[in-house]
Amino acid sequence: MPYVTSLAQTYGAEIHILYVLKEYVEFGASYGYYDPADYDKMRQWEKDTANKRLDELCEKFLNSCPLYFRHLSVGNPAKEIQKFIESEHPDLVVMAGRGSESHFQIGSVVDKVLRCSTAPLLIVPVPVCTIPKDK
Repeated sequence: MPYVTSLAQTYGAEIHILYVLKEYVEFGASYGYYDPADYDKMRQWEKDTANKRLDELCEKFLNSCPLYFRHLSVGNPAKEIQKFIESEHPDLVVMAGRGSESHFQIGSVVDKVLRCSTAPLLIVPVPVCTIPKDK
């Protein structure tokens, strides 16, 4: 977030924060009886939790930024980010790179977005391992 706030302050940029919830298939008969209302409650809890995290992020890091907008989406994270890029045409996309499911140590979502993005990406490394200090 320091990179994002620095860019926004320097250039007076808008910040759009996208939070993507994964889409879960409803349980169905293979899991036995379930009440569809339970699925709706679970999805609502996830949305409430996502909004709470966005609130915390905005309050903690973005109070000093001139303009920021929150977006909540449901689906495959890489696809939803790509849809967002295609609809909003951002000048720059900033993503935290972490994980080990891709060809590079940048995370599988970042890897997929990087391959398809029409917008420039700034990937901020997030350490996933620690190197022991010399004794």
